[in-house]
Amino acid sequence: MPKSYTEKEKELIIADLRFHAAECLATYGIKRTTVDELVKRVKIPKGTFYLFYPSKELLLFEVIMKWHDEIQNEFLQSILKLGNEITVNDLTTVLFNACKKVEQTGLSTIFFSGELEILIRKLPQDRITEHFSQDDSMIEKLITRIPSAQDKDPKVYSAALRGVFFLLLHKNEIGEYFDEALKLTIHGLVLQLLGGRKDD
Repeated sequence: MPKSYTEKEKELIIADLRFHAAECLATYGIKRTTVDELVKRVKIPKGTFYLFYPSKELLLFEVIMKWHDEIQNEFLQSILKLGNEITVNDLTTVLFNACKKVEQTGLSTIFFSGELEILIRKLPQDRITEHFSQDDSMIEKLITRIPSAQDKDPKVYSAALRGVFFLLLHKNEIGEYFDEALKLTIHGLVLQLLGGRKDD
């Protein structure tokens, strides 16, 4: 019979699981992070893990989304610092820097390995839909900051931005001019978002 935990103990166990899941993700990636490794680090029985998470994938997705949200919030703060007059070059630079931040974190390894796609296939559809809906909400916030972008469809631009970030999966195939190609792609998207304005 599973042990009964107090609310405080539950909070501590969940925090420990998230912490060690993040460490394992950065070190081993998704596939080689196992429930056995996690429960050994957190010092709980394996059965206890499933009291908190129905699968390893849901815990790892939660950790990945935390990294994602931190980068996204940093991105939004950078947008706010630009003030009301957002130019093509300013927004291109902010988006490019966000892509580079993804590349420099544990998310980069996960993207390049293709493991994220495998993890997503094992998640409930409602979790994936919720994540994309949060991305759409972020784009809506961005669009409200740009007067000339008020008539744009946030869902279309959210999908386009996801496409830009997925270019990180193909850095090796794109080759030595990857950064320049990435910036050029972002610049084209930003021109469309800002209504074709070419000002600096």
